[in-house]
Amino acid sequence: MSIGKMPASYDLPDALCSARPTPGRWLRWAAVLLAAGWWALSSLGMPAAAQQRPLLTEDVDIVETGRIRLQAGADFFQNQRFGLSGLRGDLFRPVVLGVHFGLNSNVGFSVEGSLRDYLSIRERGTSAIPLSLAPGATSTSGASDFTLWTKIKLRKETRRAPSLGVRIGVQLPNSDQARGIGLNATNVFGMVLVGKRVARERLNLFGNLGVGILTSPVKPGAQQDVLTYGAAAIYRVTERVDVLGEVAGRYNPRTPVPGLESQAQVRLGARWRAAGFQWDLAGVAGLTRLSPRRGLTFGVTYEFKGFEPVK
Repeated sequence: MSIGKMPASYDLPDALCSARPTPGRWLRWAAVLLAAGWWALSSLGMPAAAQQRPLLTEDVDIVETGRIRLQAGADFFQNQRFGLSGLRGDLFRPVVLGVHFGLNSNVGFSVEGSLRDYLSIRERGTSAIPLSLAPGATSTSGASDFTLWTKIKLRKETRRAPSLGVRIGVQLPNSDQARGIGLNATNVFGMVLVGKRVARERLNLFGNLGVGILTSPVKPGAQQDVLTYGAAAIYRVTERVDVLGEVAGRYNPRTPVPGLESQAQVRLGARWRAAGFQWDLAGVAGLTRLSPRRGLTFGVTYEFKGFEPVK
């Protein structure tokens, strides 16, 4: 799979660039996105399946062998700071995608990322790199970095012991740091996954702990290692409705270079199954200075039989 850069000249429509996005405008764009996702996915004519979206913390479970899970959503983050460029503003990610493949009973492969990010600039601080922005620019946009993941389930859950797994990923340098909202760096991640269902399997508890090897965006050949973590819970209220929450982020124990600062956020939300799809909605609150003050994420998930495994 080849992921190329989008041309730098591509930008927001004038209606979005002329002013900071308002909640009403965001909701109109969100409705358009969900309608498009509904139409595109409904053409497949197959049922949806459960998963952990809209959480960042990864569950141990693998997509069933031979099946493909499609996810499409949108993120809205207010007062998002970018340490590398010194920009602060409202971030809009209208097309956040995830494609997950069940390769085996204990092996899965995923591609995740945002097609393009848009920032309504509220403040311009000191930048650690040259930016290709006009002095009075009130908005910027750019391609986002995609991440390739491989997940391996090492142990099934038992009555007394949790399930265990590992997840390894590489983030591709697809963004343009001169646009002010990307790092354009290759990063490597590895984490241990653990999960346990309790309360007659109505409550799913799972967590991640790992390391990220992040390339410095300001010093060639340098890197910094960060601790990545996440703790999440999903409670099944009914057969169609779940409530969920998490705390997830990364911690840099060293003096961080610009762009590699510690980040963390809390997410609380719900998901429901209707019309053959799974829908989700969650509120976001940042826990560090470089995290968004608040935000909203929502999306749709669809799963179908995609291929026959090689025997």
